[in-house]
Amino acid sequence: MSEPNEIREIRINPIVPSESVLVATARSMRPKKAEELAPRDTRKHVETCPFCRGNEDKTPPEILTYPASGEWDIRIVENLYPVLGDDRTQSNFSFGLQQTIDGYGRHEVIIDHYEHGTALHDMSSAHLAMLFGAYRDRMAQIYASDERLKYVLVFKNFGPAAGASIPHTHSQMIAMPVVPENVQAEVDNSRKYFRKHHHCIFCALIDEALTFEATIYDRNSGEIRRKIDVGQYVVERGEKFIAIKPFASRFEWEVHILPLVHQSDFLAISTDDLADLANVLKRTMARLDAVIGGAQYNYFLHAVPHDQHATEHAASYHWHLEICPRTSIPTGFELGSGLFVNTISPEAAAARLRNAHIEQE
Repeated sequence: MSEPNEIREIRINPIVPSESVLVATARSMRPKKAEELAPRDTRKHVETCPFCRGNEDKTPPEILTYPASGEWDIRIVENLYPVLGDDRTQSNFSFGLQQTIDGYGRHEVIIDHYEHGTALHDMSSAHLAMLFGAYRDRMAQIYASDERLKYVLVFKNFGPAAGASIPHTHSQMIAMPVVPENVQAEVDNSRKYFRKHHHCIFCALIDEALTFEATIYDRNSGEIRRKIDVGQYVVERGEKFIAIKPFASRFEWEVHILPLVHQSDFLAISTDDLADLANVLKRTMARLDAVIGGAQYNYFLHAVPHDQHATEHAASYHWHLEICPRTSIPTGFELGSGLFVNTISPEAAAARLRNAHIEQE
């Protein structure tokens, strides 16, 4: 028998309409194996860890450190096992329908913090501002170094199921000569919306989250089918940034952080903006930890590509940070259909995150 508030519906991603999510809350009752909670290694220093202070000889030479002199708090080095690199080049070639593009690019590691086992929500807002400032600075340097590099992706994997191979907190940066397909889909669809409505679709979604409310009734019975309340999808808000639970969330606890004022290029972020972003991120991660403590997760930064169309897309694209906790293992249906299955309604998840008790810094 269905629960009174059971939801079973396919939701269309407004940014990329071809990407759909099946919200099926009754599926949460089935027996399943969830992703295991990532063990928290809270040690401040590990003698054998290559990313801990004092073990700098275990990594490639540093590219940047923050601060620039003295003991480092954040350190950027080349990845020992890069997926792309500039150590060798080969010509592009094709045969029949098969073609290749040279795997040229950069792959670097950002050691987020000198303490081995600190979590994002444990870091100070000042440190997180420094971290995202390091992302900005290094991205700018990479783009300026080679015009062949069209996109720099910043991402973080926490926990083995999320792809992390070293427990010391770190994130990564990969520069590539092509724009990733999922980013290009966001850019293209945002441009289509802008041409039709003369407004950024991300800005429109923020406006809806802050101002829109509606009651939808059943045509026959007159009973309320759905209520949409102002702020229903808002998880956290600062002066310049907002954390929103997507209406078509691919992952049960997925949250996106966006600047409130339109900005397409992350490189344009100011020092004041970094401080507010850091505060919103810290509080959002604290809420996630309070509700699903120990979950493994990925986050990634999507910004306008630095290709020949960057200026054209400046008004229509809006950079954002996507946080995707990994609380379930994809099934054959999801892998075979490309349709994500979410067993918790985004509205209920957002409410739980908003209502979580977190400590003030």
